[in-house]
Parts: sequence; C-alpha cells; structure tokens
Amino acid sequence: MFFETHDYKVEKKAFEDNLLIVLTFLFASYICDMAGIYVHIPFCRQRCTYCDFHFSTTFSSYRFDMVKAICTEIEVRKNDLAGKQLQTIYFGGGTPSLLSEDELVLILDTIHANVEVTPNAEVTLEANPDDITQEQLEVWKQHGVNRLSIGIQSFRKQDLEWMNRAHSVGEAMNCIQLAQSAGFDNLTVDLMYGLPDLSTEEWEEQILTVVNNGVRHISAYCLTIEEKTALHHWVKSGRLTTPDEDVQSEQFMQLLKTLEAHGYEQYEVSNFAKPGSRAVHNSNYWKGEWYLGIGPSAHSFNGTSRRWNVSNNITYIKGIQSGNHAFEIEELSTENQFNERLLTGLRTVYGVEREQLRSIREFPDDFESRLEQLKDAGWITDENGWIYTTKEGKLRADYIASELFC
Repeated sequence: MFFETHDYKVEKKAFEDNLLIVLTFLFASYICDMAGIYVHIPFCRQRCTYCDFHFSTTFSSYRFDMVKAICTEIEVRKNDLAGKQLQTIYFGGGTPSLLSEDELVLILDTIHANVEVTPNAEVTLEANPDDITQEQLEVWKQHGVNRLSIGIQSFRKQDLEWMNRAHSVGEAMNCIQLAQSAGFDNLTVDLMYGLPDLSTEEWEEQILTVVNNGVRHISAYCLTIEEKTALHHWVKSGRLTTPDEDVQSEQFMQLLKTLEAHGYEQYEVSNFAKPGSRAVHNSNYWKGEWYLGIGPSAHSFNGTSRRWNVSNNITYIKGIQSGNHAFEIEELSTENQFNERLLTGLRTVYGVEREQLRSIREFPDDFESRLEQLKDAGWITDENGWIYTTKEGKLRADYIASELFC
C-alpha cells in the first residue's frame, strides 16, 4: 500500500524527471563546457519604491529598437561562448513578462541560431503576477520557457501599496495556481521580509501561503534600503520605519525553521528548494561558471574577467547600432578571483573546494589560522577538501568570507 500513495508517486516521478535532466547535462558536459546566458529586459510598468535595478517605465518609443539591439548583441558576441553549450537561458529585468510574443520569439530564435543550446536547458522568465494570464502562460510554454520566477514580494495590501507594485493581493494569490494549471511545475516565488510593520507571525503566514500552494522553490530577501530610491527618502524623512536588525534576524531564523520543517533545503543564503528543484542558472553563478550578459547593465563573467554593459537604454542601443558597443571590462587579479570564489561559494550548500582555491593562487600565510578561528566559533566546517558554512554561519556568510579574503 505504501508504494501506491499519491505522495510517493509524485516524488518518484519528480525524481525520475530530474534524474533524466541530470544525466542529460552530464552527458553534454563530456562533449562541451557549459555556460549560461542572461538577457536583461529593461522595461517596467511602474517604478517600485525600493528598486535600484536598471529599467525604464517610458520605453514605448524605442522598445522594438531595444529588442533588435539585444538580438544584435547576441549575434556579435556569440564567439564569447565559442566551444560552449548553453545550459541555461534567463530573462531578467526589469519585467521580462512585458515582452510580446513576437519579441520573446525573436530573442529566443536569435539565441538558438547563434549558440548551441543543450536539450532540456533551463529557460527562466521573471514575471509579475499582473502579467500572468492563461493566454500568456500558454505563449511562454509554447516557446520553450520552462521555469517562472514570480515577483510576488508580499501578500499584504499595505506592502504592495507602499512598494508601488503593479499587482493586487488577489493577483498575488491566484498567479501561482494559474501557472501550475498551465504546466509550470518548475517555478519560484520571491518574498521579502524585514518590511515596515511586518510581525514575525505575519511573516510566517506569508511563507506558509507559498508552501501550501505547492511551490518547490522560494527566494526570500531582507528589505534593503538602496540610496537614490523613494524608499531611502521615505525612511530618511521618517515617512516609513523599518524593523531593526534583531527583528530582521528573527524573521530570517523563522524562515529557516518554517521551510526546513516543510522539506525545503537552504542551498544558498536566500534560496530554498525541495529536492531536485534548485535553480540551475543561479547555482552556476555561485559556482563561478561562465555566463554571458546581454542587454543594458547586464554583466558577463568568463572566469578571469568581468564585463558590464552601459546602464543607459539609448546609449546602449546607439552603441550596438553603430558598432561601438558601450561597456566596461575588469580583468580580475588572482586575489579578486580567490575572494570572489569565497564570497559566492560560502553562501551556498556547495561550499568552496580547497584545490579550486589553490588553482587560483596560494593561500595567504594566515589563512589556516583564520579558518581555525571560524571553525571554533561554529561557523565553518572544513572536511574532505571542502569548506562550508554551518547553519549558524549562513547568517553571516559575507562576513566569514571577508575574514578569509586575501
């Protein structure tokens, strides 16, 4: 009787599906190195008060030129991925769910025409709840999008209002079931904690709303007050008051407790997944894999250098059209490469391999003594050639990494 239960069959099917994907990726890796591509869509319906990402709310006059420029950049930079296969495609923003069907297809067709894409590649599109309709979901699925990242942020009306989010509480509640009904089992929901007047009990209710809807991946971020945002001005002027660090820490620990109790693994400081549901694209960022960034403000990384496009839509378009692409590039010193591997790796369940660090450069003279101090504090585990942060260490992962920097 046990083997006929619904839960077992669901988990068995998920295991088989994920095993097939893993084997496909492993087989492909024998043929060619893997990489990812990030496409930045700098369009938004309205400006969220807390956001300092690059976007525009007045783009109608040049939106086609922007899409064409993005496609041209893919064509021009295809040699940056020579000898590699795309394991992931990620549409971020901005608000990629504002792309029309023709615009999305044009970009995807350009990618496939210029870069080899692995079978069963993870294709993620960030979407706002107000853009998620049955018709739109069918379009995305038809053209190969197989993972959605839904920016809900909060299920409280007062939060959505001061954030200036475009969606309603009703749309936030309904979009998950709509996506699942359309066959999007692989989706993630973004939530925020440390919000004004958000109690820890209310925060737990927010988490459980997503959990009880069967979402297998959750990204949860503490509200950060960025300079030059409306939120920064409001907090500075006293219009809004945010919780202190003790409340933020309490809500973070509540997040860990609730999600662990429901079978989620914290595989990165802010990211939680059921078995087999980790985000491949973001995981590759944290592992230091190659990725190509396309679009204004997008960043690229090839292991030894980092490149980023100009954060100005018109300058970006004109640069692409004229052949004078506006970007900056930084060749990373061995010290910076070493520090970046520590910074990203220690935030994750993957950890950092000692031999990988040594392949970049020799350890600083006092590295082992600093590591011992962190181990004694209960924040680090060092075994079998790998360095990991403990559960307690995850809360201060960036500090721990900085203590080990060159």
